Formats: sequence, C-alpha cells, structure tokens
Amino acid sequence: MPSIKIEIDPHSGFCFGVVKAVEAAEIELKNNGALYCLGDIVHNNMEMKRLQNQGLVSINKQDLKTLKSKKILIRAHGEPPSTYLKAKENNHTVIDATCPVVLKLQNRIKKSYLSLKEKNGQVIIYGKSGHAEVVGLLGQTNNEAIIIESINEVSKIDLNKPTHLYAQTTKSIDEFREIATYLTENINKEVEFKSFDTICRQVANRLPRIMLFAQKHDIIVFVGGKKSSNAQMLFNKCLEYNKSSYFVSDVSQLDENWFTPRPQSIGISGATSTPPWLMQQVAAQIEIITKSK
Repeated sequence: MPSIKIEIDPHSGFCFGVVKAVEAAEIELKNNGALYCLGDIVHNNMEMKRLQNQGLVSINKQDLKTLKSKKILIRAHGEPPSTYLKAKENNHTVIDATCPVVLKLQNRIKKSYLSLKEKNGQVIIYGKSGHAEVVGLLGQTNNEAIIIESINEVSKIDLNKPTHLYAQTTKSIDEFREIATYLTENINKEVEFKSFDTICRQVANRLPRIMLFAQKHDIIVFVGGKKSSNAQMLFNKCLEYNKSSYFVSDVSQLDENWFTPRPQSIGISGATSTPPWLMQQVAAQIEIITKSK
C-alpha cells in the first residue's frame, strides 16, 4: 500500500515581523532569564507556553504603569507613543520589536496627520477596531484618525475634507481597493485625496497561495491559535476550497476519524502566528495515526 503524502505548506508559519520579535525575546531570555512582554508576543497558546517556560511574562497596560525598572518587549504589532512615554516615566528599558513594515506605516500616518491637521483634514485607517496594530496606528494621530472595518462603514467619512487613506498591514487588499475606489469616485473633487496601499505583501500573498495548497490535498489540517484573526481568515479560505479542512491548536485536537477513508495526501498549514515546530509536531502525529490505516 503506497504511503500517504504529508506536506507542510512552505508559505505558512511565522511572518518576518513575528520571527524578529520571537528572536529578540529568546536572546534576552537566554542572557537574563526574565522579560516582560506587553500583550501576547504571538496569538498562539503553544508558542506562548514555550516562551513562558523560558521566563517570558505577558503584561497589560495597567501592569506597565505599576511595575518599575523592568525590561519591556514591544511586540511586532507596535504601540502608540503613550506607551513609550509611560515606559520612560517608570524607568523601564524598552526592547522594541515592532515589525519594520508596521513601524514605517506608523511614521507615514504621523506625517499625514500633521500635514492634514493644518488643512482640517482627516486620516482614515482601514483596519480592525481595537486590534493592537490599529491602536498603535491610531496613537500616531492623537487618537483622531477614523477607523473603518469595511466598505459598509464609509458613512463615517466626511467627503468634503482632505483625506488620506491607509490600511492595517494584515487586511484584505480587495476590500482596501474597494474603499479607495469609492472615495476616489465620491469625495469632493476640490479637496485632496490620497490612498496608500500599506498591506504587507508577505501576509496578503498567503490567501492566493493557501487556496492553491488547499486544492492540492485530500485533507487540510490547519494549525492556529483560537485568538488569531489571521488564523481564522486563512482557515476559512481553506474550507472554501477544500471541505475536508480541519482546525487544530495542538496535536491533542487531532481526530483519527478525519483520516478515514484513507486519504492519498494531507496538507498542513498555519497562520502568521503559528510556529513551524508546532506544524512539524502535528505532521509527526498525523504520520503515526495514518500508519495504522
């Protein structure tokens, strides 16, 4: 009987920004054995447990105010200026692991905000309200930018004001273009309008790639954290193109019944927050399960 092909999606797993943040944490933990991270460094419980076992402690904004003289890691999502001020006030040492793509976006939004303020203009951010990255972006505008989560919220925008449109780095390119087109066609022609496609291509390119990957295999096992919006989005795309797609957070959630009848090929994929070692662990367990089929 031919063996079952098990393939890990080569385009899955940590994005560049997350790799950078995790490496920064590991270096600090190895040298000093303790580090505080503002929020979860990554939306994956298994990776969080691994780093917590090395001494990483997740804290919130309130903890930042009460703790004194600690080493604080800023994760890839970035933070608003107020976080850096509070860290300085409390004598914290900041290890800044903000993704370079996000950092560049923060600077661009700040420049737009300052230039538009003189013209009674507005900065629009297409993004998820309350998302860590968006909170950081909003902070560059003194919390005055307008956040829209979809084309359905364009009514929030004053079409008679000078406007600059940006996007959270992990949002949909298609919907961003839809919003930009709407504003191009409807904004007052006498006022300035500029749109900036600031979506990270490393993340955005995963959608078309995962569609092809899902179609290649009889079964897809998607590995991701339940709190990861990127994981949910990518898994839903898998499910759209392969109805035999299953979501797991770790090996304990694998179900032997998924592999009956015996498939010819199984694909394993993951989110930008899924560590490669976890996908490998899942692949190894699937191999054990399917050997008995």
